[in-house]
Amino acid sequence: MAPDFLVTHSGGFHADELLSSVILTRLFPSARIVRSRAPEWITPGSDRIIYDVGGAYDPGAGIFDHHQRGAPLRDDGQPFSSFGLIWRQFGRDYLEAHGVPAADIEALHLSFDMGFVLPVDLMDNGAVSPSDAGVMGKLTLPVLLETLKPVFDDEEPDAGDRAFHGALSIARSFVEANIRQGAAKLRAEAIVMDAIAKTGNGYVLELPMGMPFRPAIVKAGADHLLFVVHPRETDWCLTGIRRSSEGFELRADLPSAWAGLTGQDLAAACGVAEATFCHNGRFIAAARTREAALEMAEIAVAEALPAQSPPVLTA
Repeated sequence: MAPDFLVTHSGGFHADELLSSVILTRLFPSARIVRSRAPEWITPGSDRIIYDVGGAYDPGAGIFDHHQRGAPLRDDGQPFSSFGLIWRQFGRDYLEAHGVPAADIEALHLSFDMGFVLPVDLMDNGAVSPSDAGVMGKLTLPVLLETLKPVFDDEEPDAGDRAFHGALSIARSFVEANIRQGAAKLRAEAIVMDAIAKTGNGYVLELPMGMPFRPAIVKAGADHLLFVVHPRETDWCLTGIRRSSEGFELRADLPSAWAGLTGQDLAAACGVAEATFCHNGRFIAAARTREAALEMAEIAVAEALPAQSPPVLTA
């Protein structure tokens, strides 16, 4: 039976109960959020889910707090906040409600947990500090959400609830965007894996559109790939592949003679009439047609590889 009430604490709000509310209100849109510490509200009942308050963790009773002694920990010993507990219990249902294919739910549930939920859990429990992010600390999501609290001298009786619901709308946009992006990355992975298989031993991966490609290339162990070619809105793009997820070093740079050139200057430098652009950083170039982009890729591969290793390219 769907709950009538989603109960969390009153007073100042934090990222964990806001983000928990995002999950729960999607699954139970008819339930009313109640922000209270009154015993009659934070006592478990069949008509409610209680989170971030109540001093107990009992999924069967619908209560998900993490402030009490003996609060649950992750398998690796790291602490949960209410967000982590709610995600563990309801995250798969949330993904299903978003239309994520059944085959992708486990992978997306885990990646969202590790990349989005865990940092919130750790910060809420004081296991990490915003200062750990250095100069970017004040721009972390938990800190930004807390800036939406009412100011200290706002004496309007409903100021806290109004601010909470305003922040909830913003928090929802971040969660939903992250889920959309995560689901899209899984779709892209399937497309890239298929393209890698078709490429075989070639050095240039051709994709049907722009999409995230590096994670799938790494997962496939396709260390031989040097460049990616794909169509854009009105032209074709040739791009390098970063060596690691950190930093910008590429497996192979585009030719130095192309750097920063456009139009006829680039066409003259590379010998491809329909070449249009090469970034000065030599990580991306463009051409008017697929054939021109692949020709540029062939030239770039030939320059990047040792002379004794002739390029093998996609058709």
